[in-house]
Amino acid sequence: MTTLTAAAFIAALWANQSDAELVKIGRYFKTGAGDYGAGDRFIGVRMGTVFTLAREFVGMEPGEIETLLESDIHEARAGAVSIMAKQFALKKTTAERREALAQLYLRRHDRINNWDLVDLGAHQVLGAWLRDRDRSVLYELARSDNLWERRTAMFATMAFIKPRQFDDVMAIAEMLVNDAHDLIHKVVGGMLRTVAMHDRPRVEAFLRRHAASMPRVMLRYAIEHFSPEERADWLGRRA
Repeated sequence: MTTLTAAAFIAALWANQSDAELVKIGRYFKTGAGDYGAGDRFIGVRMGTVFTLAREFVGMEPGEIETLLESDIHEARAGAVSIMAKQFALKKTTAERREALAQLYLRRHDRINNWDLVDLGAHQVLGAWLRDRDRSVLYELARSDNLWERRTAMFATMAFIKPRQFDDVMAIAEMLVNDAHDLIHKVVGGMLRTVAMHDRPRVEAFLRRHAASMPRVMLRYAIEHFSPEERADWLGRRA
């Protein structure tokens, strides 16, 4: 039987460590001085392996998950957020535990500090928890000086797409449309692209207000599924 502790999870990571994988990881994350991931420590474990381990440790208690989040090893923190997401989604998970997981995500956002960590849990934990709750916390995060909190604010709204609740998606996109960071440009554009698959007129109204000035990558992501002629038209509107 697997011992569901942070220490056991980290031991399993080291058992799957690969120097070759560490080289590959360096191509996807900016960890140099001044980069968004400066100082983040990777040991070289495939993310597929991290997710497999997360399934094995899905019953981990929130206290142990928090201990795992405190690790300086990136793959350990990725495992922690993956466990949170998988545990939240289980039918047998109680409402009390789901709330504990969402609160843990918010309380320890300081350890959810890279784009992949946000993307693993923002909509599957925080967004899912907020589907039938007040969502003002997302607006607080969208106003944050912290890049990862702003990314969470936008990506969490993915949980509202399936039930066709687009108001918060579009409102937070409005708040972040002029953000300075490319990792926000991409996630805002991606959310606009997803909404456009369900309510294209609403996204086109947004584009009419912002296409001339919004970051190019955000616009390109938003119109990715438009026809070539339509994409050329929207891109031509940029000042």
